[in-house]
Amino acid sequence: MTLRSRSKREGGRTFAAGHWSFMFGEMAAYAFVVLVLTGTFLTCFYEPSMGRTVYHGTYAPLRDVGMSQAYASTLHLSFDVRGGLLVRQIHHWAALIFVAAVLLQLLRLFFTGAFRRPRGANWLIWVTLLVLGMAAGVAGTVLPDDQLSGGSLGLIQGIVLSIPVVGSYLSLWLFGGDFPGDRIIPNLYGAHLLITVLMVGLLVLRYRLVRRHGHTRFSDRHPVGIDRRVRLASSGALFCAICTILALLGQAVQVNPIWLYGPFEPGAITSGAVPGWYMGFLDGALRIMPNWEPTVFGHPLSLAVLVPALVVPGCFFTLLAAYPAIERRFTGDGQPHGLLDRPRDHANRTAIGVAGITFYGLLWAAAANDQIATHFDLSLNALTLFFRVAVIAGPFLAFAVTQRLCLGLQQQERHQREHGIETGLIRQLPNGGFEEITRSPGRDESAGSAIRA
Repeated sequence: MTLRSRSKREGGRTFAAGHWSFMFGEMAAYAFVVLVLTGTFLTCFYEPSMGRTVYHGTYAPLRDVGMSQAYASTLHLSFDVRGGLLVRQIHHWAALIFVAAVLLQLLRLFFTGAFRRPRGANWLIWVTLLVLGMAAGVAGTVLPDDQLSGGSLGLIQGIVLSIPVVGSYLSLWLFGGDFPGDRIIPNLYGAHLLITVLMVGLLVLRYRLVRRHGHTRFSDRHPVGIDRRVRLASSGALFCAICTILALLGQAVQVNPIWLYGPFEPGAITSGAVPGWYMGFLDGALRIMPNWEPTVFGHPLSLAVLVPALVVPGCFFTLLAAYPAIERRFTGDGQPHGLLDRPRDHANRTAIGVAGITFYGLLWAAAANDQIATHFDLSLNALTLFFRVAVIAGPFLAFAVTQRLCLGLQQQERHQREHGIETGLIRQLPNGGFEEITRSPGRDESAGSAIRA
């Protein structure tokens, strides 16, 4: 009997998941709701145009300065619209939290095996949401057309131009002429809205799939019914908590102060500019990639940009999306699964996940190679060489260490089941000998299966 049919039979009680790790999916959904609400407000005042105008607003340092209408409307929104700056900052923080929650949700699904049948589509939805969230974040940071977002525009142009054969045509279509052209802001604005619509559709589909297949869980023993009213109350409390945290962050923690950067001017450079945290891996890959630019049929091929910006992320996310099928192919396990695994019980899968995290983390750390070299008085060239070696050797080392740890934990549990858990207490036997008192492992200690999720 499925969870769904069981829930219907019990009427007002549902066997929904209760483990704390299941909050990641809800956090992502609620952060997205805040994104949609705040984004709708911002859309009413934003002008997605690169047409030139002169600023005559409240912010005195930029008064009478020429700028794009996109930048001028963002300044107007920040200083002349009641609550505009607060909503802008809440929107920005919600985007950062949304991507973080999606990433944590993917990690939970991966390490517990929640991607197996019949929930393969759910896994693909979350992977797609991660990619779309990153794309929407990049597009959103470019829309104000300030000097900081201009650096992202230059990176986008470089990536597009590195594509063989069609790169120059794509750049011409995207920018509408010589960089920065007059189309990039309207194009990215349209893409931003389209991505939002796609994400709404994916979240609705994900909700329907959960309703259809039910929640996964760590144990099938003694299922605990949760009243729908309790479930709704807890979900409402989580939503209110997320809204409160985002409001506090938007009010107290300044983010993306575009008025300090000024309007974008081609050729100008903003020092200390870094991308959003979720795009740090791309920046790190670009920094440590060797300057390879071979000539093919008389035309240069910019591998120094093409490989780290397109090939590496493309392969990484493709393997991530295809992993359930890959594991099913190698293990031959095509059966439906409703119970979750502990990471230690599947050493190879856990080791692969840690290797992927190591690869991502090293690229992310490489994005700060200049800051690390400055603060710790290290050679930038030596640090770059270290990261080039580490991103290749590090995942293999992480795989080996994690696999051995998981196997060691499995062996320890087998030993405890066979010989009991040591208590440190010694008793004397009638024949004068001594033995240590042991106790049988409890259900949580022996299998960890009593934890509900």
